[in-house]
Amino acid sequence: MQFQEEIQDIFKSGKAEMEHALGHLENELVSVRAGKASPAMISSVLVPYYGTPTPINQVANVATSDARTITIQPWEKTLIGAIEKAIFEANLGFTPQNNGEMIIITVPMLTEERRKDLVKQVKKLGEDAKVSVRNARKKMMDGIHKYVKEGYPEDNGKRKETEVEDIVKNFNARIDNMVQKKDEELMKV
Repeated sequence: MQFQEEIQDIFKSGKAEMEHALGHLENELVSVRAGKASPAMISSVLVPYYGTPTPINQVANVATSDARTITIQPWEKTLIGAIEKAIFEANLGFTPQNNGEMIIITVPMLTEERRKDLVKQVKKLGEDAKVSVRNARKKMMDGIHKYVKEGYPEDNGKRKETEVEDIVKNFNARIDNMVQKKDEELMKV
């Protein structure tokens, strides 16, 4: 069947883009803190290590000792000052404390206003993911239209367009679900 493989490729790459958008949203949501300490909260911090910006988890052991405390144990004691400075510069709202052996971060409780700001941030992240899904949808639709013009049966093209719409609805529902769960987590005191 002519065009069948090309259309399957369009669907495969479109779905892969949508899955990537979902994975990216998931990673972004992990870094939005909900009042509970998590090593992911500082995963974006880059520490200068021999002149190269290096992710913090590659120069130190990052763990949580309780629900509100993150501990950072550098592999080289000489890095303590650089890690502390990198956390300050990352502007995450944390004040690291250095005891000479390790860095301790106490995660403050979230205020109501801060929770609402974080909910807005989460909604924006969800909307960004939906934009990525729409972009993948457009590429898929453009590909289908191209092959219909080249001779792919029009009724099959319409069926494929309906399939694309169903896939997009599914991904948007998954995004909405992820955003809603994070909102609930943030608003829970």
